[in-house]
Amino acid sequence: MNLRKSLITSAVLAATMGLTACGGGSGSDNNGGTPTPPPANTAPTDISLSATSVNDDVVGSVVGTLSASDDSTSGLSFTLAEDEMLFEIVDGTTLKLKEGIALNFEQQTQATVTVKVTDAGGLSFEKELTVSVSDVEAQDGVNVYEFASKLGAGSSVSYTGQIARHALSAEIKSYIGKLTSDYVTTNSLTGDAVKAQLMAFWNDYEVVKDSSFSFAGDITTKQSSFAQISASGKDLHAKIAGNDTSKMYKTWEVAGVFKGWTEFGAQSATPEGLIYHYFDMLAANIDKHNDGEVMMDPAGNPITKLYLTETGLDLNQLIQKHTLGALMFSQGTDDYLEQGLEADNVGGDVYTELEHQFDEGFGYFGAARNYLEYSDDEIAAKGGREAFSGSYNDYTGDGLIDLAAEYNWGNSTNAAKRDRGAAVTTDFSAAAMNAFIAGRKIINDNVGSVLTTEQMDALKAQRDIAVANWEMAIAATVVHYINDTHADLATISSGDFTADDFANLAKHFSEMKGFAMNFQFSPFSPFNDAANAGKFETLHTLLGDAPVVADASAVSAYQAQLLEARDLLQDVYGFNAQNVANW
Repeated sequence: MNLRKSLITSAVLAATMGLTACGGGSGSDNNGGTPTPPPANTAPTDISLSATSVNDDVVGSVVGTLSASDDSTSGLSFTLAEDEMLFEIVDGTTLKLKEGIALNFEQQTQATVTVKVTDAGGLSFEKELTVSVSDVEAQDGVNVYEFASKLGAGSSVSYTGQIARHALSAEIKSYIGKLTSDYVTTNSLTGDAVKAQLMAFWNDYEVVKDSSFSFAGDITTKQSSFAQISASGKDLHAKIAGNDTSKMYKTWEVAGVFKGWTEFGAQSATPEGLIYHYFDMLAANIDKHNDGEVMMDPAGNPITKLYLTETGLDLNQLIQKHTLGALMFSQGTDDYLEQGLEADNVGGDVYTELEHQFDEGFGYFGAARNYLEYSDDEIAAKGGREAFSGSYNDYTGDGLIDLAAEYNWGNSTNAAKRDRGAAVTTDFSAAAMNAFIAGRKIINDNVGSVLTTEQMDALKAQRDIAVANWEMAIAATVVHYINDTHADLATISSGDFTADDFANLAKHFSEMKGFAMNFQFSPFSPFNDAANAGKFETLHTLLGDAPVVADASAVSAYQAQLLEARDLLQDVYGFNAQNVANW
């Protein structure tokens, strides 16, 4: 009976379907042939993420896979706001940090991102997701630039010569910064005496190596003299572009090859010639003061800082920033991280030659070994934890700051300054440091053998990331000082400004100009690309060799030139327009 009923029912259904196919209303029901409407589309109701945390300091880290609750599992698309700074979606459903971006636990323990899902019918749902940041303990070769020797006992990392040169440059800056009119008079200094002291710091390590230094202030340092950083032979003269001719991609010793400055006085038109020209200008200012001549700025204010010129140059800033480029950036990129990678990786006492070459390139970047453990505020000495807040940290716990491992120098600090000042997030600091560590690990992992083509390609890829972010930090710093100089000129153009206003203008212009000459020293600079031919020279034509302070109309025209220079840098480096306006 049940079987018969089932058969009858099947027959009726078959007949009904046949009638439908032969002309009955498709989708009709038993209510007089009225069509059955399809189910109404409803908007998605939730968004989920397969994982909700990332390790700190990992650049471009994948967070997890996105999914959504919806009446259909197909046709869903996930998007983020156009102005999202940290995250991106790849392959449709994978949420990750943007390339070049890492999250730093020392700065933030979590980040939020608003995700929108849209179904095939155009209905959507938004949800704010929270991604937590996991603090990864300091670990050698992972997030600390430290590698045990595979050839002997102890560490294989060594770059004390580079740190000695950072220290010499810092001491020159400290010394020049003291040269006010009162200080010069009180100490009976002459132009010749000052120049002799500067030349000793620059070119006679044997004379200064046992001297104590003043740049460290009240920091309790492991080293109390230059010799305790590096024993001998670490002067600045020998390593500035043009003097170390063994590995140079340009003939810097030939007058005219070096670009960016027009007047060299009695000195040669070379990178070192410009340093000596600045020394001469400083000595001349001191002699003027000793002769009773009071230098005046354009508003008639006396200039008491004798490293300032009446044309608006800060010689102290120009000397330091030019040294960072013509020596540190040049040696780091053109020498050690370019031809230096051809060195042997097989033998040695504690480290191979390739390990040492890479270390020396890293040393000129200037980062402390545990750089990734700092926040940007701490590297920039703008606050943070007390143990890190001065841009140094005793990570070995011996109560002393080792200047060769626990102190941040030069461009490593500028990278953090620009990251902390970016309206749209950048991470020059983490990107560069991660690449330095990853590159060094490739070398260390293969000590005792020649790197294969694949391994060398991987090493060079990390090198390229490191030097690109190093240079972008410099370029962003030039943009920062263009903005400062432009703002200073608004005050100067009134003609009614103070001595401090003029000193600020001179400082900001000179930092801008000094850093802007740096780009030419790297063989990897985008200014070397055919598409950017002539742009470096154009940049310096726009910046000039001194700020324009003549009158309001001339100042206004010069301000327009500065903005044109800023646009040029934005184009060459692909900077975000919002960052360029706000750095």
